[in-house]
Amino acid sequence: MSEPLRPPPRKDPQAPTRPPQLPPQERSRAALGLVGAAARGVFALQRCGNCGTVAYPPRDACAACLSVDLAVEPVPDAGEAIAETTIRTTTDLYFRERAPWRVGLVRLDCGPSVVTHLHRDVAVPGRVRMVLKLDRSGNAVMMALPTTWSAPMADDPELRELTASPKFRRVLVTDARTPTGQAVVEALVKAEASLVFAGIAEPFKPFAGREKLEATERVQIVPLDLTDTSSVESLAGEIGGKTDIIVNTADHVRPGGLIDGPGVATARVSFELNVFGLQRLASSFGPAMRGRGADGTNSAAAFVDVLPVHALANWPGFGVHSATAAARLSMLQCLRAELRPGGVRVLSVFTGPVEDDWRQSVPPPKVAPRQIASAVVRALQEGIEESFVGDVAADVAARFAEDAKTLERELGS
Repeated sequence: MSEPLRPPPRKDPQAPTRPPQLPPQERSRAALGLVGAAARGVFALQRCGNCGTVAYPPRDACAACLSVDLAVEPVPDAGEAIAETTIRTTTDLYFRERAPWRVGLVRLDCGPSVVTHLHRDVAVPGRVRMVLKLDRSGNAVMMALPTTWSAPMADDPELRELTASPKFRRVLVTDARTPTGQAVVEALVKAEASLVFAGIAEPFKPFAGREKLEATERVQIVPLDLTDTSSVESLAGEIGGKTDIIVNTADHVRPGGLIDGPGVATARVSFELNVFGLQRLASSFGPAMRGRGADGTNSAAAFVDVLPVHALANWPGFGVHSATAAARLSMLQCLRAELRPGGVRVLSVFTGPVEDDWRQSVPPPKVAPRQIASAVVRALQEGIEESFVGDVAADVAARFAEDAKTLERELGS
């Protein structure tokens, strides 16, 4: 049975930090096709377009009819655990450091039998719910969970390796001046983060919500201006070695495009915060996080960026803002590759138009700060690499996947 995770003891400063190790990384091109589904928290497998057979492991041709028409699509996630074993010794360094490791065989209701990670509360034989997760090397893997769920089950060591739970971890929220940043801070405290650093640019200036932040237990206000390299580097020098998760909520928003927009000076400010601010964060905090990816219960776990969904396709009404989001998304893809050797995840939380002063003229539906905060915590707890918050974000993402050129025309009309 699951036991609640206990707060980790204070680390011995003379003890060495365990170097990060990754699980086996080699995958076929067909197997990499499951990465997209796992990144979005969807349980999906290959299904033959000719005979309907569900295939696993991924392959280039259907084992039943030899058709090459195999598409990854959502399938039922229920199954029956029929066998289990516990790995106690192995030549693989990643699993050897984390043994014992429970694995088993599950017969899926949709057809194939699969070898999978087993949650410690799964009974064998017994019914299970399957999930597709990204491991620390960025590959899709399966895990069998109990059909009934309770809070302590999230503390399973194997499941925690496949997520970035904020529980007992120290988190930096980059902009706590805004309602979104404050909502994220509050949600992380409720998710049992051990300490939340609330970044404030120009802390001498008053702002709404400061008193509540200062009165909240396990919240520490820190000076942080993402447009100032010295500010970012100074904070990284103070807390970079003990920051396990970064949530970047900073965003400079102004309406307008290239012709009807506010001009180059304002666009430069947007890029300075939204794009170069992200780069300053990555270069200052990234090396320490990458080196602490295996540092026990409160190891470095994730870099989360909250950005507009129009990073996928430009919205001319906020054209410059969309352009900064597109640049930001490209930099996140680079950062994801650079942090992967340390087993640190890079999570993108895409939002629709937020309910704020700069988007008052935008018709509903819009996204409230508490929705974004809930999505951030859920992405961390479930290891979801790409989340879409609100109806607009979900719609834009679906249409982008269907036909990016058509979406461009629709947004520009």
